[in-house]
Amino acid sequence: FRNEGIDLTHNPEFTTCEFYMAYADYNDLMTITESLMSGLVKSVHGSYKVTYHPEGEEGEAFVIDFTPPFRRIHMFPALEEILKVKLPAPDQLSTPEANKLLSDLCEKHQVECPPPRTSARLLDKLVGEFLEEQCVNPTFICDHPQVMSPLAKYHRSIPGLTERFELFVMKKEVCNAYTELNDPAVQRERFEQQAKDKAAGDDEAQLIDENFCTSLEYGLPPTGGWGLGIDRLTMFLTDSNNIKEVLFFPAMKPDDNRTKEEDGKLNPLST
Repeated sequence: FRNEGIDLTHNPEFTTCEFYMAYADYNDLMTITESLMSGLVKSVHGSYKVTYHPEGEEGEAFVIDFTPPFRRIHMFPALEEILKVKLPAPDQLSTPEANKLLSDLCEKHQVECPPPRTSARLLDKLVGEFLEEQCVNPTFICDHPQVMSPLAKYHRSIPGLTERFELFVMKKEVCNAYTELNDPAVQRERFEQQAKDKAAGDDEAQLIDENFCTSLEYGLPPTGGWGLGIDRLTMFLTDSNNIKEVLFFPAMKPDDNRTKEEDGKLNPLST
């Protein structure tokens, strides 16, 4: 459950499938994701290809191809190529200079980002506008910066990035996974920065989780963590353009055309 709004692809109560895998990293999880998703689609539809109508049956039809391997987009170099600009170094994104550059890019390209305009939120808006829009067939967007990924392990070769990926289908996120951060000192630093962002008005930032930090101090082996949105995946598999169509108990508005007399007949205890 998340106390957030409702739209065609979001519902406060939703179904997820999650797992942790010891001695695995995000490369292992990408391989598992490709095998799992493509195998599932092939089993259900008899083919790797699915026809989907995002605007309903009368709208345009898209063919989604789940044939592995899935395309991989590395976030920073891909953004630089599209925007034709050199972005700040990933380990410098918390500086005022980096924040100003990202803010100027959003204004230049008319990408809206309501306050607080943190570097993480600005980057997220740019990625949504320029990278996620490319992802019709299953596509991994990889190597998010640390400012966007407080629980993900730092990248083994690029300072400031993390070993994280998100899988997008029809421009919508269906899977999020990363090599877990298992250093308690670094995790606490990340939480402290998140708490500052939270205080500045970032609703998506996290507070310091003392129990989690304490647990890490006892020891966590190298681990990969993975989560999949079941409802969104079901939408694509069943050609449903509204998440309500795949929920057991969707939030529905009452029928205002019913009379009070009819309500009484349906629910005699109401009087």
